[in-house]
Formats: sequence, structure tokens, C-alpha cells
Amino acid sequence: MRVSTSKLQQMAIYTTLLTGAGCGTMYYLLQKNFSRSDYHRLALEQLKANQTAMDSLGAPPLKVHNIHLSDRHNRVEPYTAEIKIPVTGSKDGGYLYTSSVRDPQTLGWNLTQAVLQLREGQRIDLLTFTPSTPPPNKTEGLETGNWSS
Repeated sequence: MRVSTSKLQQMAIYTTLLTGAGCGTMYYLLQKNFSRSDYHRLALEQLKANQTAMDSLGAPPLKVHNIHLSDRHNRVEPYTAEIKIPVTGSKDGGYLYTSSVRDPQTLGWNLTQAVLQLREGQRIDLLTFTPSTPPPNKTEGLETGNWSS
């Protein structure tokens, strides 16, 4: 059976389009799952509650960008989650590094670490910093590992 070249070209084009649409849909659904997760939501709530961090970003408005799926800092396992959330405001931007653990009995997520790393180099620990104290010059004692901006 002989197939014309134009039919093969059409089949290649349609296959490419369907594959691209499938990959795009998968990327969208993964980002949607991340943004709806409790560990993601808890971290952003902690950021929004810290007025110094919000002022440093120039927020509101706070823009939360898509997580880089290929970034090795983003790891989600059944009982632990470590994610690096890109955020920007009108003045500055940076990454919100978070670590959460899941309670085996309640299956609820608890935020164990939340650090805002700004592009200009300032770090704000969102869990220990309170608005009544002056902003720290640097954050000590955090398990930042190989975090880089």
C-alpha cells in the first residue's frame, strides 16, 4: 500500500499539534494543582500576613508566578513538600522558599519553614519575624541548603 507524501506530512503536523496541546494541558493542570494545594496556600497566607515582606516587595499587588517544574528545589512527596514560589510586587521580586510536613493523623499540612529571598539579597524569615520587631539584617540558623536565587 502506497501513501502519498502529502498525507504523511498532514499526519506529522496533526500529531505534532496534538502532542503540543497535550503537553500544554498537562503543564496547566500541574500548575493548577500546585496553586490549589494546602502547602502552597499556607505559604502565601504567611507572606501576605507579614507587612514588612509585603512592603519590601511593593505589594499589593502581589503577583504569584508559576512554579518552575524542572527546578530541583521543588519536591513534593506524600508527607513532605519543599517548593520555591516566584513572587513579585511593584518594587521588587524574589522567591518564597517553603517547607511543609503533613500530619499523618489529620492529613493536614503544616508550614515548617517560609523564607522570602528578595533579588536584592535581603532574606525575611516569615515564621519567626513579627511586625513589632525591626526587620533582621540577615537570617541565621535556617536550613537553606543549596538555595540560590
